[in-house]
Amino acid sequence: GPLSEKHLMDVRLGELPAWLATRDFSPQGLLGGAQKAWSSYYEKYINVRRGGPAGVSMLLAGYCLLSYGWNYQHLKRHRWRKYH
Repeated sequence: GPLSEKHLMDVRLGELPAWLATRDFSPQGLLGGAQKAWSSYYEKYINVRRGGPAGVSMLLAGYCLLSYGWNYQHLKRHRWRKYH
C-alpha cells in the first residue's frame, strides 16, 4: 500500500524520512495520534475479552510493591529499634 498508510513498525529504515514527511505534526494531528495510541494500548492490555486472575494479581502485586516503597524509610527505622 501507500507509504502514508503503513504503521511505523512496517516502514523500512530507508523509507523512514519519506514516511515522517507524510505525518501530521500539527497539534491536532499529534493529539489524534496520542488518542489512537492510547486506544490501541487500552484494547490490547486493559480491555481484554478473557480476563482472569492474572490481571488482578498483577494489580495487587504492584500495589504491595508501591506501598512498601512508600513506607520503606519508616520500616527501616522500625526494624533497628530495640525492645527491652
